[in-house]
Amino acid sequence: MEDDWAAVAEAISNRLRELGLTQLEVAARSKVSPATIRELQYNKMPRRRNPRTLEALSEALDWPSDYLGKVLTGTAAQPYAEEANDPVLLKLDDVLEQLQELRSRVDAVERRQAGGAEQS
Repeated sequence: MEDDWAAVAEAISNRLRELGLTQLEVAARSKVSPATIRELQYNKMPRRRNPRTLEALSEALDWPSDYLGKVLTGTAAQPYAEEANDPVLLKLDDVLEQLQELRSRVDAVERRQAGGAEQS
């Protein structure tokens, strides 16, 4: 089976969004360069990587160290698949989404107020 770099890219993107992390935060956690993370996340220049790179990224994304390697080869089960339909976790996802929306609104209000204060 051919390596599935697109699946790795999708897994990284989804996990960053899920954890609310940036590439720079993951780079700091993993000691992998932001450029490499960007290449992997956007499936740019797919090529053989040092296995330690995928292990470090997996760990930085709170997955087992071999997770992205398994995604690459198509042997990974979705982590926490049994939790996918847990009603409590689904509700928690909704609450987190609403909290993020509220945070965005508060940020927008603060920016407007700061802009108005500068003009005074």
